Amino acid sequence: MMEITLKAEDIVANISTIITNIAPIDMLERSHIQDTLAWLKSGAPIFRITKPNIPDKHLVCYFVLFDEQAQKILLVDHINAGLWLPAGGHVEINEDPIDTVRRECVEELGMAAEFLYENPIFLTSTMTVGITAGHTDVSLWYVLKGDSNQEYNFNKEEFKAVKWFSLDEIPYMKTDPHMQRFINKMVQK
Repeated sequence: MMEITLKAEDIVANISTIITNIAPIDMLERSHIQDTLAWLKSGAPIFRITKPNIPDKHLVCYFVLFDEQAQKILLVDHINAGLWLPAGGHVEINEDPIDTVRRECVEELGMAAEFLYENPIFLTSTMTVGITAGHTDVSLWYVLKGDSNQEYNFNKEEFKAVKWFSLDEIPYMKTDPHMQRFINKMVQK
């Protein structure tokens, strides 16, 4: 089998297309999308090269496991951020974001990704907090199928715990600042 290697500009073009296809829920997301597309077009580096913050703005994928029947999402108690966040991670150099989600899902939760939607439904640009505070994560938010009755073999080096939250008990004061907007968008989908 012949492996196809994409050039960096093809990856950036693909990421631009993915982002262009996200329908913003509000003016803030519209602004984040426009700023991100301008950033991609500028030729600035978009992949993290050195942990934790070189370059100081880089691409990340969140993936939210959603149990549709129970109306619950899985969040992780992230050690570095000190917040309850969706699982996820940094997009590696010249990696397609969907492959980031697949890779991180195995690394962080010990499971294969099963996408509810193949493409991300939300985009945010956020200054990080916690131990590695001070850089900007441009995050593509994916939604995966989850089962709140299943236990996950999570990465204990990155997370203190994982927990299923019903949509009316999400700890908004201790999570990503865009979580409420994401939930609003997800339930409207």
